[in-house]
Amino acid sequence: MHPQRKKKLWLILLVVAGVGIAVALALTALQQNINLFYTPSQIAGGEAPVDTRIRAGGMVVEGSVARNPDSLAVQFAVTDGAQQVLISYSGILPDLFREGQGIVALGRLTEDRMLMADEVLAKHDEEYMPPEVAQAMEKVNQMKLDAEAASSY
Repeated sequence: MHPQRKKKLWLILLVVAGVGIAVALALTALQQNINLFYTPSQIAGGEAPVDTRIRAGGMVVEGSVARNPDSLAVQFAVTDGAQQVLISYSGILPDLFREGQGIVALGRLTEDRMLMADEVLAKHDEEYMPPEVAQAMEKVNQMKLDAEAASSY
C-alpha cells in the first residue's frame, strides 16, 4: 500500500472513531437526563422505574395534603381518576398548589412506589392542566365509559 494512502486511511479511521466516541458520550449523557412522564396508574401498576428520575402528575386528592409543622416537608396524593400515588416533597410549594388542582412532580420513585419529589410544578390558571395529565384523565374516563357500556348489555 502506498504510504500516502496509508496515511489517509489512518486519518479517516481516527475521524470515524472520534465521531463514534462523541456520539456514544452524547447518548449516554442524554439518557441520564431524560425525565419520562408517568401517570399514577402506571406507577401503581409497576411500569415506572424505581430509583430513576421521572415526572408524575395528576390531580391533588382532596384532604390528602399533610404538612410537617416543624419543617417544609409535605406529603400528598395525586390521582388520575383510577389510581393514587403518594408524593413526598421538602421545600416551598408553588403559590398555585392546592387540593383538587393539577400538578406535575419531578423526583425519584422509591421501592414502595412513593415519589420523593425535588420539584413540584403547579398549573398556570383555572383552565390549564398539564397535557400529560389531561391525556391520562381522558384515557381513564374513556375506560370508565367503555366499562359502563359493556355492563349495560
